[in-house]
Amino acid sequence: MFKVADYLIQGQNPCRSAGAAELRHLDTRGGGSATFSLLVLATALIKLARGRISGRLCGVHVNVAERLSLFRKSAVIILSRALGVPVVLHLHAQLHHSYRRFWWPVQGVVRWVFSLASGCVVLGANAQHFVINELGVPPDRVDIVLNGVPEPVEVRRTRRMGSVQRVLFLGNLSKLKGVSDLLEALAAPELDTSRLEVIFAGGGDIPVYRALAKDLQVDGVVRFRGWVDQHEAAQLMACADVLVLPSYVEGLPLVILEALANGVAVVCSPVGEIPSILTDGVNACFVRPGDVRGIAACLQRLLEQPALMESLEKNGRALYDEKFSLTRFFRSVAFIHRRYFGAAGEPLHPDPNVAATQET
Repeated sequence: MFKVADYLIQGQNPCRSAGAAELRHLDTRGGGSATFSLLVLATALIKLARGRISGRLCGVHVNVAERLSLFRKSAVIILSRALGVPVVLHLHAQLHHSYRRFWWPVQGVVRWVFSLASGCVVLGANAQHFVINELGVPPDRVDIVLNGVPEPVEVRRTRRMGSVQRVLFLGNLSKLKGVSDLLEALAAPELDTSRLEVIFAGGGDIPVYRALAKDLQVDGVVRFRGWVDQHEAAQLMACADVLVLPSYVEGLPLVILEALANGVAVVCSPVGEIPSILTDGVNACFVRPGDVRGIAACLQRLLEQPALMESLEKNGRALYDEKFSLTRFFRSVAFIHRRYFGAAGEPLHPDPNVAATQET
């Protein structure tokens, strides 16, 4: 979610006209321990109060995920409304999985927090249905806004016929992201790994997965890069042929949109809002969560069918141009801000041919 806010801030025009708002990032977590996170949250709340007192704060856009993020951001929403500041709640997770496991008083608190928001932004129809029907948010206060990412800045690698294919996993290394499944797929006998180079980039329990790769005898095929910054991630994406994200739970991952922007073929699970955006065999290849043999078969198919690879790359890039450009995303968010805050930022690259639209 930090990246979502960062992309929006990157997409605003620093030379804004009179009356335009400025988007600013407000960190509520920090990068340290849980105790340190509480101090960061307290500092953020103080900044909100100061902004309200100074009269410079016209609204708060809160990006919400699950677990501790939900409760940290709830504090921001509650204080903002207590101060009389309008709030847009932007839900980035498939919250219904966690919500249905909550104790009923906690569910009541979650519904109350969502009721405080002036408007709610969701990633797709699944989340929209949940927010309206289970959390009780009025339909006229719920908008679907598709995420967007910037144009690639790194030069795309040119793939040569018969060359080694570079497969990229980019994200937190965890079971829910399907990392173990991907490693096991690389050990499947039907997959010709002699033509593959697989890079895992992201934080997580790397020693555990490095040991698993060794046990599966695929350690000669894979490389673990660890956590990478935004610049390094962009370089890895520009050099990749295939992005693999065999997750069990997702919303609408930015890493998939970044792959589409780079013309990188996508192999992913049809979970969350993904199947409502991507089409199997057209701009992505779907594999069921946990389907190890399916991942192996899909990668082998891409090795053997360069025409399919090229089709996924071309169609993916076309979908990015149609739906996921940063300008389109910024204008859609600005439309929401003007409705609830009375002001909005201006895009860095205004495009009269790009309309601010919300899905219904």
